[in-house]
Amino acid sequence: MLAEAPSPRKCHPGFYTSSGRNGSYPRGVLARTLLALSALAAAIAFASAPHAAPAPDPKYVAPARSGALFLVSGHGYGHGVGMGQWGAQGYAQQGYTYDQILAAYYPGTELGETSASSIRVLLAHGKKQLTISSKKQITVEDGDGVEHTLPAGNTTITPALKLAVDGGSAQALDPPLTFSPASGSTLTLGRRYRGRIVVDVPSKKLRAINVLGLQQYLYGVVPAEMPSAWLPAALQAQAVAARSFALASRKARAPFDVYAGGVSQAYLGVSAETSAGKRAVNESAGEVLLYNGEVADTLFSSSTGGRTESAADAFGTSGKPYLVSVPDPYDTISPYHDWGPVPVTGKTLGSAVGVVGRVVDATVKRNSSRRVRTVKVTSLSQGSQLAATAGGSAIRSALGLRSTWFSVGVLSLRPPSPNPAVAPGTRVTLTGLVRGVRGVVVQSSQAGARWKQFRTIATTGAFHFSVKPKVTTKYRLATTNDAAAPVRIRVQALP
Repeated sequence: MLAEAPSPRKCHPGFYTSSGRNGSYPRGVLARTLLALSALAAAIAFASAPHAAPAPDPKYVAPARSGALFLVSGHGYGHGVGMGQWGAQGYAQQGYTYDQILAAYYPGTELGETSASSIRVLLAHGKKQLTISSKKQITVEDGDGVEHTLPAGNTTITPALKLAVDGGSAQALDPPLTFSPASGSTLTLGRRYRGRIVVDVPSKKLRAINVLGLQQYLYGVVPAEMPSAWLPAALQAQAVAARSFALASRKARAPFDVYAGGVSQAYLGVSAETSAGKRAVNESAGEVLLYNGEVADTLFSSSTGGRTESAADAFGTSGKPYLVSVPDPYDTISPYHDWGPVPVTGKTLGSAVGVVGRVVDATVKRNSSRRVRTVKVTSLSQGSQLAATAGGSAIRSALGLRSTWFSVGVLSLRPPSPNPAVAPGTRVTLTGLVRGVRGVVVQSSQAGARWKQFRTIATTGAFHFSVKPKVTTKYRLATTNDAAAPVRIRVQALP
């Protein structure tokens, strides 16, 4: 069975009081009914006793006046489109080969060959200063095609492009400048890189582009994207996916092909290289995935949670029938297969979607890949109910969630409105909502004393109950690990 977001249990909609129909009962039935009601009343009195044992301290306690508490739980890490890296390792552990792994994640594609041999990687842009270094002499070719030399060590570059070349004083060189290391050496620009580094000055700021062989580029990608201790089949699948993705995502009419960071895929240069990573790249040399004769856009992410997301659901991208939602049965080895619950206050959630007032509820709508398409947040403000909706990706970003495959549990407790001070022993009704969370209790605290369990909430949905505090008392909803913000019932002091 594929992992999926838990659905709320179906229970009674809340606590309620009901009365029997008028009329007489048979004597035996009446006696048993009275006995049952007596036992129920005793149980409620015991659960609501003011001398109940202190409640255990939750790990997370929402701050006062932060609204409802939402417990967010989910599956996977990343966008979930295409290959799941943890799932690929899981497939490899089951004996699948790298071509079988790729076929599982990108249905309809086939292995092919590419003639591409080099790639241009954007390392830096918009910089006021760059420092390039090497352990050996560096060759610099200026924009006029004239070659110069720089000594070993550090060379600081500014937009003026004045360099002390050929053993002389500093002189301005025409861009672009191409820095090439001596044979068997590398260049360092924050990190060590193979190949050449081209520096130019668009918009009066420095830009650096690493030009190198495609294989050498992948040496710095595969171990940056996947642990080198993983099985060869997984690493080979990663190498083919990375090679295909780099070629499919090349920037048209741009001076570079790919970014060095997460916008494209992680590229960490020589510092990331490993023997296992190199071996995977070499053993799959030139191999790419093709769809209808074109290099496939082989997206991948860390963990899918058990099912990939289609590109159409994730990005609204059409025309890529190989990026559909498919089962990822071996993602279960991922530490991110299931995650949460993550406590999020109503105040935080309200800020994320731009609603005002006291946030009291949140519901989600899903797409065909089981991810959250939208989140609807409901709040109360000056007696009016307000609502706002945000996309699942926007909520993931705002809350720092691992993926858009998540569910939202609700712990919401509200005092009466208005909530004036009351006389001692006055009946006050509290209303609330519990959804998607188990083991919820109501706790109470008087005059700063430790929290005590007041009653349990054995329902999913809306509920209400009455209290008769003799002194000012706070009430809150809590689980073993999390506690929502309290509501306070103020009691007038006796004269």
